Amino acid sequence: MSVELVILTILWCYLYIYIIIASIEFGVGFFAYYGRYISKKPSIHKLDNAYDPRLWLITIIFFAVFVVGLIEFFPDTLEYFGKALVIPGLVVLLLVLIRFLAHFLYRKEKNAGSFLFVYGSTGLLIPAALSIGLTISEGGFIRRNGGEVELLTRKLFLSPYSWSVVFLAIVSVLYISAAFLYFYKHRMGDEVASETARGYALFWSVPTIFASILIIISLRGHNIRHFESGLEFWWLFALSLFFYFGAIHLIYKRKRLGVAFLFVLLQFFTAFFGYGASHLPFILDPFITVQSFEGDRVWVLLAALLIVGLFLIVPFARLIKTLLMSQDKRENQKAQGTY
Repeated sequence: MSVELVILTILWCYLYIYIIIASIEFGVGFFAYYGRYISKKPSIHKLDNAYDPRLWLITIIFFAVFVVGLIEFFPDTLEYFGKALVIPGLVVLLLVLIRFLAHFLYRKEKNAGSFLFVYGSTGLLIPAALSIGLTISEGGFIRRNGGEVELLTRKLFLSPYSWSVVFLAIVSVLYISAAFLYFYKHRMGDEVASETARGYALFWSVPTIFASILIIISLRGHNIRHFESGLEFWWLFALSLFFYFGAIHLIYKRKRLGVAFLFVLLQFFTAFFGYGASHLPFILDPFITVQSFEGDRVWVLLAALLIVGLFLIVPFARLIKTLLMSQDKRENQKAQGTY
């Protein structure tokens, strides 16, 4: 494997980790609002502990390292993605700010359902907006006129492929977070909340697989080269389907919930890397390819990526254990199934 592919694989891992952890956090906000104000069921997660600055900071760093690494090794991405995604990027930053303020105000005003609504809804709008980056990488949505890079907004808005990616981004957030919360609440002994999360996981698994099928169909009409390349990696997508049905079977049977959530992770891991591998050699079709790589001080930067990843994974794992497990275990001992 060439050094370019090694670096891309590492960066892709950063993005995958961000997607999984952010999905859990985003989904918690939505389910907290839905469970409390819509379905009137016992909350599956107390929102006071859903947002921890240290945990979210590590998650943001994963995404930041991916972006900085991509720009460092493939400088053309700054010119194309930077200019084309100025407005979507500002929208994402605004949504993140609104989400943070909504959570802060909700904690000050415990009965302010409007703040909880904003917190939950922005958790779905942010991944939808971020998905535009993957969408335009397929090509056909950026035009270059001389030195100007232009995003074809109307074409992007009317594209079936674009909306299928947005659809998958939203439903996968809900599916991943529900699967995690089912495992997590069951382990904490909160059976009422775990059954609620189980219902959410089973429900959102259906639109998740449906959205994946829509992407395959719409990709064939949008980028036939990528579609045909994806056929060469059929085994990765077949594994993803296997893990999907394995997770649903275990969740439905209420068996080995840790393995079920692991299957969910592997489902997205195999599909995500199958998508990435079949997309090569293009990073932004047709403007940026693997050959656009610039490897000045490559080994120093590669070592920096690995070291940063190590320093992120270790405290992240410890935070997951201390903030999500032991803290809620104490809470469940005090009041099970409360808001």
